[in-house]
Amino acid sequence: MTDSASGYDLTPLTPEKVSELAAGLTAEERSVLLDHGTERPFCGTLLDNKKSGTYHCRLCDLPLFSSAAKFDSGTGWPSFFQPFDPAHIRYLEDSSLGMVRTEIRCPRCDSHLGHVFPDGPAPTGQRYCLNSIAMVFREQG
Repeated sequence: MTDSASGYDLTPLTPEKVSELAAGLTAEERSVLLDHGTERPFCGTLLDNKKSGTYHCRLCDLPLFSSAAKFDSGTGWPSFFQPFDPAHIRYLEDSSLGMVRTEIRCPRCDSHLGHVFPDGPAPTGQRYCLNSIAMVFREQG
């Protein structure tokens, strides 16, 4: 078992467990989470969410981002300047679409979450650009 600094088990899920969890996904959720798709901008249900809480991976429920790190990037996708815990995000080079970007995935279930760009606000300068459909919001309290 591998725990993050914030105390969450990051042991990668088995393919069988991922399949079990994915059984309840909609076609659109499967497209984004498992097939690395992207939802259209300005249509995600979490884009304008202003409540306090935590954004979790839709597939395995790992906490990904705190509402305290959310900001309006104007891009049409929920954006954050830092993750809940640095170990809760996995980074991969993505050279699809004729450009090089950094894809972000859940380290536990390998779900596609979105991308991170170096044009965010202080203090990190990072813009984690997420698909709403890749997350579940858990309100504080």
